[in-house]
Amino acid sequence: MSDQRPTLTRRTALRTLAAGVVAGTAATGVTAAEEAGWTGAETPTGNTLHGVVRTVDGVYAVGGGGVVIRRTDAGWEKVLDGGPTGNGNSLYGAGVTDDRERLWFVGSSGAIGEYDVTTDGLMDHSAPNDVTNNFNDVAVRGPAGEANVYVAGDSGKIYSSFENGETGTWDAVTPGSGSNVNALDFFDDRAGHAVDGNKTVFETADGGVYERTGIADANVNFYGVDSDGVDDVWVCGGGATVFRWNGSGWRTTDLGDASLRDIEVADAGDTGLAVGGGGAVFEFDGHEWRQRDTPTGQNLKAVVRGEPDVAVGAGGTVIER
Repeated sequence: MSDQRPTLTRRTALRTLAAGVVAGTAATGVTAAEEAGWTGAETPTGNTLHGVVRTVDGVYAVGGGGVVIRRTDAGWEKVLDGGPTGNGNSLYGAGVTDDRERLWFVGSSGAIGEYDVTTDGLMDHSAPNDVTNNFNDVAVRGPAGEANVYVAGDSGKIYSSFENGETGTWDAVTPGSGSNVNALDFFDDRAGHAVDGNKTVFETADGGVYERTGIADANVNFYGVDSDGVDDVWVCGGGATVFRWNGSGWRTTDLGDASLRDIEVADAGDTGLAVGGGGAVFEFDGHEWRQRDTPTGQNLKAVVRGEPDVAVGAGGTVIER
């Protein structure tokens, strides 16, 4: 049985055109009529938002100071302040169970939280095995209460629990040189990919052993990964660069200058979004990446596709489409 710390609730917690088609390296202009209509949204925080996911209760975003906010019909509202421990540790990544009923988030000083969006219950899994390093990202597979949880560590380790983060069930592995693991994503219960600060992509088939799978001569740091299958992986990084693995080789697309921090592409590969510095948003149509006009110059940190598409970033920025 887990010795999860006391449950909080939302009610007891603080509730208080320069665009272009890119086919390889160059961009050409498009008209305003072609723009997809990104608009800014008011939010109850000025803290940087680092992660965003879609749940059965709508879109949630997490960020600096441990803030968690939720999109409602009336706008964005604050759900939590202070993170899973209440100590104000910043949150750098978010994930969601397969049934989208549990929101997981990770951050500084070993912060790990599990939030039940159907009951407003918060469970604290922080400092697994007494580890208090910064955590950069989290991936979750399986249903609420029975999930496999994977956490990307700033110390170069990947932490995993196959028993929903219960105390004593965490293992750790260093897949590479010890460089910070910036992002990870899983397409199956124990199969997925991770990227680190040493320009390396790792793959795993069992959630415990990781093998290097690229990328040679990348020359940019990697910040985001979308793992849709053994032969379908997308990576984004510095220099507005997008990499795609098709099972036999990596294809590189240079989108300009912005440092891209997150990428999400549909499993079918027919649409996708990547976001990054200076309010940059790029959209994939199955063939080409097109830069979209946005109402912000703030650095964007994360994006989630859906209805609506939502991107989040510095200064509490949220843009929607």
